[in-house]
Amino acid sequence: MLKQSSILGHIACFTAYLIFGLNIVVCKDLTSSGAISPIALFTLRSLGAGALFWIISLFQPTQSVEKGDYIKIFAASVLGFFLTQMFFLLAISHITPMDCSIITSLSPVYTMFIAAYALKEPLSAQKIGGVALSLCGITYLILNSVTASGTAETTPLGVVLMIGNSLSFSLYLGIFKPIISKYSVVTFMKWIFLFATLLALPFSAKEIVSLNFVALPVEYLAELAFLIICATFITYFLIPVGQKTLRPTLVSMYSYVQPIVAIVVSIYVGMDTLSWQKVVAAITVFAGVAIVSYSRSKLKDNSQA
Repeated sequence: MLKQSSILGHIACFTAYLIFGLNIVVCKDLTSSGAISPIALFTLRSLGAGALFWIISLFQPTQSVEKGDYIKIFAASVLGFFLTQMFFLLAISHITPMDCSIITSLSPVYTMFIAAYALKEPLSAQKIGGVALSLCGITYLILNSVTASGTAETTPLGVVLMIGNSLSFSLYLGIFKPIISKYSVVTFMKWIFLFATLLALPFSAKEIVSLNFVALPVEYLAELAFLIICATFITYFLIPVGQKTLRPTLVSMYSYVQPIVAIVVSIYVGMDTLSWQKVVAAITVFAGVAIVSYSRSKLKDNSQA
C-alpha cells in the first residue's frame, strides 16, 4: 500500500508532466512568432518564477543554506533549469511538437543509466537492447524529418538539441536528489532560479529592457503568463515534491504523460500532423523505453518507491 507521501509524489509528478506536455505546444507557438527570442523567454520565465518563490519564502520560516551547498545548488540550476530550458527553447523552432515529445520520452532511459552509475546497479542485456531499439526509432525519425513538400519540419539540429534537453534534466533527476531532500522546495527553488537568472541576464537584458510588452498581442501575453506561472513556477515546485518521495527512475517515468498530451493537443490545434513514419518512430522509441523500464531491475526500483 502506498504511503500518503508517495501518493502526493505521484500526483505532483503527473501534474507537472501534464503541464510540460502543454508547454511544448505553447512554446512552439510563441517562439515561432518571433516576438521573443529563446534566451529572452528563458530569462523572463526564470525571473518571474524566481520572484514568486522568493515572495513565498518571506511567509515561511527562514531556512539557511550551508555554504558548501551553494555550489551544488548552482550546479543543479545549470543542469536542471538553465541547460534544460535553453536546449528546449533553441530546439523548439527546429522541431515539431510531436517529434519533440517522442524524443523526450527517452528521459527514463537516461535517468536509469545515470542512477545505475550512481547507485552501482547492474545493466542487463535487456536494458541495453531496449536502448538500441529506441535509438533506431530516433534515427528513423531524423531520416524522415522532411515533409513531402520539401519543407523541413524537424531538423537533425532540433533532434540533437532535444536530446541535450532530456539528458540535462535526467542528470538533474539522478544526481541532485540528496541536496533536494535536504531543503524545503521553496528554499531550494528560489536559489535555483536566482542562479539561472544571473546566468541569463548578460545575454538577454538588452532585449528585455527594449521589449514592448504593450504591443504584444493578448494571446502572446497569455502564453507568456502560462509559461511563467504554470510551466515554470508550478512544475518546478511539483517536481521536487516527487523527488523527495520517489526514486529518480520512477519520477522520470512520468515523462510518458508529456508526449501523449503534446501529440493530442498539437494535432487538435493544427500545429502538427500524424504520418505513418512518425507512428513507426514513436512505436519503436516507446517499445525500447518499455523494454528498459520493465526489466527486472526496473521493477525492483518501482517496488521500492
